[in-house]
This record gives sequence, structure tokens and C-alpha cells, in this order.
Amino acid sequence: MKVLILGGRLQGVELAYLAAKAGWQTTVVDRDPLAPASGLCDRFTVLDLNDHASLLVLMREVDFVVPAIEDKPLLDRIEACAQTVGVRFAYDREAYLLSSSKIHSDGLFALLGIPAPRPWPQCGFPLIVKPSGASGSKGVACLENAVDFEQWQQCTPQHHQWVKQEFLHGPSYSIEVIGAKGTYRSFALTELEMDSGSDCKRVLAPVDLPPALEAALRGTALTLAETLRLEGIMDVEVILHQEQLKVLEIDARFPSQTPTAVYHSTGINLLETLCTGSKACAHPTGRGVVFEHLRITGNSMEICGEHIMAKAGPLRLQQEFFGADEALTNYQPGKREWVATLICTGNTLEQARDKRERAVERIRRECGLGRYLDPEPVLPLPVFSPAMAA
Repeated sequence: MKVLILGGRLQGVELAYLAAKAGWQTTVVDRDPLAPASGLCDRFTVLDLNDHASLLVLMREVDFVVPAIEDKPLLDRIEACAQTVGVRFAYDREAYLLSSSKIHSDGLFALLGIPAPRPWPQCGFPLIVKPSGASGSKGVACLENAVDFEQWQQCTPQHHQWVKQEFLHGPSYSIEVIGAKGTYRSFALTELEMDSGSDCKRVLAPVDLPPALEAALRGTALTLAETLRLEGIMDVEVILHQEQLKVLEIDARFPSQTPTAVYHSTGINLLETLCTGSKACAHPTGRGVVFEHLRITGNSMEICGEHIMAKAGPLRLQQEFFGADEALTNYQPGKREWVATLICTGNTLEQARDKRERAVERIRRECGLGRYLDPEPVLPLPVFSPAMAA
């Protein structure tokens, strides 16, 4: 199988990693010559994706094209290129358009009666505000009172187009669904841990949820996929608040971080399933996985959100990295500033955690690091200040 991956940042890293695990030949395209995924593929091409003539040439050489970008007009133009060539393109336009708008997806949750955070003004403070079309935690803030709300409105152009909903506190979970020709399958649940900036810093599997809650989450994910008539992959992120799972967001695109954790926990490669429709068992008993990002700066080690990997330059896959099973990293011996995504596994999550602790301690010892930070948000989102809008 020859796969063309369009975009070499975080989603591109995920796709290149999983394609290599499937034994496939990969070409990654990005206009940045130092894109992180450039070190993880068989062939890397520096190219602006608006160069459709060059893109058509590349598409004619592969069996499958997978986007790792979030530019809707560009995705539509690339889809037209794929149709011209007759190559499969992993993009469900209608599902993506709905899921990329938090306002529209929240409307779908309400229509289907799916538990979700209550919208303003049906809820009180603290209040979460987030741009409808942004991904991840970009632009998201917490408004603690009416004064914050007034300041935020004054500082935020077109604030009426933003999502405003109640603040919820609790553990977060994610689940992927793949749809093809009216058949929908859900996969292993993962738990998400956030850093002080509300970016995901750690993914854990398997998840210890009561069977009734797990069944409810799988049912919700499948209902959403069926309603959207999903042709492709979608992930659903939820929060457990007062013993009820509430849907925070959906994304009808190939996610980052969680598919690698699913792969190491269950052996199921979501990219392979997406491309070939492989029928691997969807819910085997999972092995333990701790997947996390760390940054070394001088004398310090800090566990950080995924954003630190986006500007790290070309990453390499290293086996047995300081005792971790694997790492995606720009580390070189003697280097004083570097990052790594550590992957530690075990027969159970407790064993994976133990391996992770030993690996972190070994890095600290062998690299002479005195300071260790693993920050967690007091609130799951930063409190708003006018400086944030500047």
C-alpha cells in the first residue's frame, strides 16, 4: 500500500507513524521543510498544497490519500484533485463541515438529546467560551463572573459567533468511530490528561469506566456517526461530570495521539482499518499504555501538551528510549533542549505507569536534570484576561 499524507505536523506525525506500523510506503507533503513528520516517512516532498499540478502527479503514484490539514476550502480543492485522478481520499466533507463548527455540532447534540454542557444563558458562571471553528484548545477561556463576561465581549470581535457554555470539571475521555457504507464501528476508549494550558499532555489506556457508562458512550458515538452517515473516521471527546458523560466535541478527521494509544493497547491500527476496512476485533482486552510528551530545557524536564511537538523539527522513531518502549523525538546525545513523545506499555496500565516512571527517572539521571514539572490546570481552561485578546 502506498499512502500520500497531506500535511506534516501533528496529524501527519500520527499518520506516518501508523502507516509505518502497517508496513506501508509513505509520502508526506508539507510546505515546511522542517515539518515534524518529515523524519518519519519514506519520502518527504516540500510542496504548497495549492500547487494542484504537482499534487496530481503525486496522487497518481499512490493508492490512498489522507489529509492532515484543517483548511476547509483547501480540502475541497484537494478532493476535486483526487476525483480527477480516481484515487481514494479520506475525507467526508459533510461530516467534517458539521464537526468543525462547534455551534453546529452543539445543535446536533441538542437535536439528538445527547448530554452536553448547557449553553449560555441557561447556565451560570463559571462560563467557557471558545471560537466555533477553531480546533483543540485554541482561543478557549474561562469567564468566572459577569465582569469577565463584559470584558470578554468588549475584547472579542464577533463574539456572538462563539460557543458559550457551562464549565464542567472531571476526567476526559475519547473514542473513535469509523463508518463505511452504512456500517459503523467504535474502538477502544482512551483517557486524556491536560497540561496547564489545557492541551492534551498524556493519553492513557485502557480506561476504567463502569460498564454502563462505557456502553452509553459507545452508543452515543455510534448514534452520532449514523446520524452523520459517516464515511471515514470521527473522534468523540467527553467529560465525566457528576457521574454523567457529556459530549464536549466531535471531529470528523483523523485525530492525533489517541490512535497510537489504541494501537499499542489493542493492536488495532485505525489508519489500516480506515484504508482497508480490516475486521480486527473492536474491543479486545487492552494492554496498558502511557503516551505523553516531555520537553527538556537546560536543567528542567516538563510534561507538556502536544503543541511542543509541532515546532520540534523532524522527529525520529527510537526504540527502547531510556527504557520507554518507543519515542518520537529530536533528541541527540549531549543536546540540552529537546522534546519527546514517550510510549510505555505493559500488561496492565499499572505496569505501563511503572515503566514510565523508570524511564522518566532514567532521563533525569542520565541527562543531569534537577527540575521536574508535571503541571495540571486548577481549572481545565485558562481564566480570561484582556491580555488574551490582545
